[in-house]
Amino acid sequence: MKHSLFLFDLDDTLLDFRASEKLSFERVLRELGFRDSIDEMFQQYQGINIELWRAFEAGTVSKEFLKVERFRKTFAANGLEIDPSQASHRYLESLSETVVLVDGARRLCETLAAAGEVGIITNGVAHIQDRRIASSGLGDYISFTATSEACGYAKPDSRFFEYATKMARAFSKDETIIVGDRLDADILGANRFGIESCWYNPGRLDNDTEALPTFEAAHLDDIAPLLA
Repeated sequence: MKHSLFLFDLDDTLLDFRASEKLSFERVLRELGFRDSIDEMFQQYQGINIELWRAFEAGTVSKEFLKVERFRKTFAANGLEIDPSQASHRYLESLSETVVLVDGARRLCETLAAAGEVGIITNGVAHIQDRRIASSGLGDYISFTATSEACGYAKPDSRFFEYATKMARAFSKDETIIVGDRLDADILGANRFGIESCWYNPGRLDNDTEALPTFEAAHLDDIAPLLA
C-alpha cells in the first residue's frame, strides 16, 4: 500500500454524528422538561449549528460562543425559556454516551492500522471527541487525535494539517492521505496542504466545488481496496 499515514475525519466519516446528535438533543430537552415532538426544532437546530460551524471555520466566531449560541438561537426561535448554557453542557456530555459507528468503520481502521498509522483530524471539542473515540471501541487502532481546539486553527487551514502531521510517528506528504466526508473542510484542506484525499460520499452527491479528491468512495468498505 502506497500510504502509511491515514488521517480520518471523525464525525460522519467514522462515527454517525447525525444519529448521535439527535439522540443527545432529544435526551437533553427531555431532561429539561420539554415534552413535545423535537423533530421540527431539531431541524432548526441543525441549520443554526451548520451556519455557526462555518463561521467558526472561517475564524469569525469562537468555539465557546458556538457551543452555547446554537442553543440560544434555537430556543429563542421557539419561545422557550431554557438556559442555553445548561443545555449546551448536558448535550456535550451526552454525545460521548450516544456513539454510533458508521458501517465498516471498525474493519477499515483495523485494516489501515495494520498497514501504517491512523490519526484523527477533527474540528470538534477535544475532550468530547476523546471520550467518543473511547466509547466507540476504535481507540486500539488510532494513534493520535488532532483537534482544532488544541491547535488554534480549523480545517481547511493548512496550519491545522501541519499541526496534525507533527503528531505522527513519521510523515511524508507522498505517503499521507486524508479521508473525510466534507469537501469544504477535509478535501479542500488536503488540496491546500498538498496531500492526497479520499472523499467519503455515501449519498453519492455531485461535486460542484473547487475541492478535488484523489479518490471517492460511497462505503467505508470500498476504501482499503481503492488505496491498495
